[in-house]
Amino acid sequence: MRKRYGRADASPAGDTPEQQQARAIRHALEQLGPLYVKIGQILSTRPDFIPDHVRTELALLTDQATVRPFSLFVPVLAEELGPDWRASFSSFDTDRPLGAASLAQAYRATRSDGTPCVVKIQRPGSHGNVLGDMSVLRRVAGLISRVGPRFDELIDTGAMLDVIFRAMADELDFTREAANMKDARKAAKQFKNVKVPKPIVATPRVLVQTLADGEAAHRMKMDQLSRKQRKRMAKEFVAYMFRSYFIERTFHADPHPGNVLVSADGKAHVIDWGMVGRIDRSTSAAMLGTLVAMAYNDGPALAQSWIRLGSTTPWSDLGGFTSDIKRFVPHIANASLSELNFGVALTSVLAFSTRRGIQTSPNVSILGKSVANMEGTVRHIHPDLKLSDSIREVLQDVLLDLARDSASPEQVAQYALHGMHALAEGPGHGFRALSDIADRQLTIHNHTRLRDNRASTTAYVLGLLALRHRSRPG
Repeated sequence: MRKRYGRADASPAGDTPEQQQARAIRHALEQLGPLYVKIGQILSTRPDFIPDHVRTELALLTDQATVRPFSLFVPVLAEELGPDWRASFSSFDTDRPLGAASLAQAYRATRSDGTPCVVKIQRPGSHGNVLGDMSVLRRVAGLISRVGPRFDELIDTGAMLDVIFRAMADELDFTREAANMKDARKAAKQFKNVKVPKPIVATPRVLVQTLADGEAAHRMKMDQLSRKQRKRMAKEFVAYMFRSYFIERTFHADPHPGNVLVSADGKAHVIDWGMVGRIDRSTSAAMLGTLVAMAYNDGPALAQSWIRLGSTTPWSDLGGFTSDIKRFVPHIANASLSELNFGVALTSVLAFSTRRGIQTSPNVSILGKSVANMEGTVRHIHPDLKLSDSIREVLQDVLLDLARDSASPEQVAQYALHGMHALAEGPGHGFRALSDIADRQLTIHNHTRLRDNRASTTAYVLGLLALRHRSRPG
């Protein structure tokens, strides 16, 4: 739950008509509700079809809502916790909520056993409103696919909406959010400076969790912690997020500075686990290859990994895309967060790929949003941190975990089945390849198959690291 209580937002004098239009779009999305806010936030990471002046404004989207009287939430508490719900708390601060969003309000309280806690209560009627909005947007996506089939083949608006809807489903049921928190707490155990609140009581519309005390990352003062503390906390937070992307493959989709509270003892408390992204093994491996290639200034490798994240179209220009990336990558290597927005680098690659006719997996949008938000949070904690250095440092642990996972009996059996399937279809593939050559379509089908080879990306990354190690002096 974001700790925001409103802000001044007057239109500055001298705004261009484009800026005024972009601001009007943002205001409209904020007024429409949480689902449209999330979609707007995702669109702010898509420079391939959203103008820059609109993306800049959409990046300011916040799910704020007018604070409603606590009396409106009492029936929800009674229905979810029982008519004697007050007996579970020794105190309940109802005067001013900790946060107010379109879906819920959160209050500070103390359990009857003396445990400080936060009580998150869903707004009456919000569940039905969001489901209704989803139904409307699905119809809009269907209309887009009929009116603009070429655009839809490249962007796949329906699939992109499905990814957002799945990520938001947990926000509509607090028992799911509590399950997300439990999983996140397990993943955080190996990190001394990253904490996740503990769910105490969870029902579909009420969530009671331990209090994460501290200041939002964007409000912390530089002298609040020593440089060493801030650097250690930032590095652990990045490592924690990378582990969630590449090992757990379940990640906080909205780790913006307001959702990371920094305590006086130098701990980063990650809150608000309603919006969680989930990706499959192949997408995770391809994204890992993308970030490694960025960190090691390897343009062709980045292009290959990015292509594995999506699929080609009949008008794809793979050579042109690779050339674009080779020119772009040298500008992003070895830059600190204060010098470069790493999330913007990812969205720039997305713009190159779409312009060259390469469809990117809808999961990349929500993953890119998470990476960009993580980077923004780290920038507030320790702006001198180099994300490329962080990638190199956590890469060994990530690859070791991936290797252990790949060597499991389940994965070995799966690889064996893939191999048997390939051998069985070998002759057929050969005849189809000859036909493809005759029709000049070999490149399209070849790259489409490559993205399903789960082992190839891991092998590539290991090989890249070995080559880099051998090239180092000493």
